[in-house]
Amino acid sequence: MHFLTAAVAATASLGGLGLVAAAPFSVPSANGFPNPNPDQLKAIQNQADGTLSNAPPPAKISDKSIPIFQLVKINEDFESAYFYSVIQNITNKVPGFEVASKDKEDELLDILGTVLAQEELHSINAANTLKKFNAFVPGPCKYQFPTTNLRDAVRLADTFTDLVLGTLQDASQGLAINGDNGAVRGVASTIGQEGQQSGFYRSLLSKKPSEKPFLTTSVGPFALSALQQFIVPGSCPFQMSQIGLPIFPVLNVLSGDGGRTVEPKDQTLSFSADLSGSSVLSKIINGNGADLTVVYFSGQLVPIKTPLTNVRWSGNVITFDANFPFTENVMSGLTVASLAIDGVFVVPGDVVGQTLAAPGLIQADDFVKSWDGL
Repeated sequence: MHFLTAAVAATASLGGLGLVAAAPFSVPSANGFPNPNPDQLKAIQNQADGTLSNAPPPAKISDKSIPIFQLVKINEDFESAYFYSVIQNITNKVPGFEVASKDKEDELLDILGTVLAQEELHSINAANTLKKFNAFVPGPCKYQFPTTNLRDAVRLADTFTDLVLGTLQDASQGLAINGDNGAVRGVASTIGQEGQQSGFYRSLLSKKPSEKPFLTTSVGPFALSALQQFIVPGSCPFQMSQIGLPIFPVLNVLSGDGGRTVEPKDQTLSFSADLSGSSVLSKIINGNGADLTVVYFSGQLVPIKTPLTNVRWSGNVITFDANFPFTENVMSGLTVASLAIDGVFVVPGDVVGQTLAAPGLIQADDFVKSWDGL
C-alpha cells in the first residue's frame, strides 16, 4: 500500500512543523458542515460509513465535563479542516502531493473522504452534546498547516492522531471522575476509530501498525496548546479563555527532525521554549534549570522525570538538553514531553499545574522495510 512513492521521490521532508506559511484553510462547508440540514447529514453519514448514535443522550452532564466536549469540538473541527486540505491538495495536483498511480490516488481520496466525514460526525456529536445541556459551542476557526508534501501530511496526521488517542483517555478519566459515565461509551468508540486511523497512517509510513500495548496518555490542556500551532490568530469566533483550560507555550523538540524521527535508543535530546508569558519567569531566567524538569508521558507509565542539562538563555527563550531514557522505559512510538517546575508527579494530571511549556511530541519508531501489502 505504498501510496506515497511518487510524493517521496518528488519532495524533501520538512525539518519540523511551522516552517511553511500556507494559505489559511477553513472547514469544508459545501455539505452544510458544521450545521448540516437533515439531507446533508444523511449524505455525511453515508460517506462516513456510519451514523450518529440514536441512543438517548445522557440525562445529565457535570459542569466540569463541559470543557471536555468543547475541546473535542475544537479538535474535530481542526481535523476536518486538515483532511479537507489534504484532499484538496491531492485533487488539485499540488506539487508534492502526487500519488504513484491513478488507481491509488482514487483509493486514497476515497479513504480520506471517509475519514473526513467521520471527523465531521465527531464534531457534530460533540456540538449536539453541548447544545443538549445549553453549553457554549465553539465554532470553527481558520487554520494553517505546515506540510508541503504527502508524506509529511501523513506524518503529521499520525502524530496528532496519536495525541488525540492520549487526550481521549484523559477525557474518559475525567468523565468517570465527574460521574458522567453515560458519555464514556461514545468516547471509547471514538478512541477505537482514531486507533484504526493511526494504524493506517503508520502502515503508510512503513511503521508497525500497532504502536504499543498501552498507548501513550496525555492531558486536555496539552492538546489545546498543540492546536494553537495550527489556528490562525484571531480567526476563531470565540475566545480560547472561554474553554477554561490552560494554554502553554510550545515545547520545541530540536532533535530528530523536530521530534518526528527520533531514533529508538537512549540519547540526549535538545529542546527550547519561549517563556515570555510565564508567571515564574523572573525566578528562573538566566538560571541553570536546577528547579526544572523534563516530564515524559510514555504508554501508561507514571510520568518520567529527567533533569535539564546544558541550559542556555537568549532573552526569554530557554534552550536545554535532557536524557531520553528509551531502553529502561521502552519508549517506542509517541512520547509527550513537557517542561515543568520539579515536583512529585504520580498521575498525568499532576503535571499540568507545574507545566511551563508543552507539548513536545517525540516519535521513536522501528520501521519495516519489506512489507508492501498482501
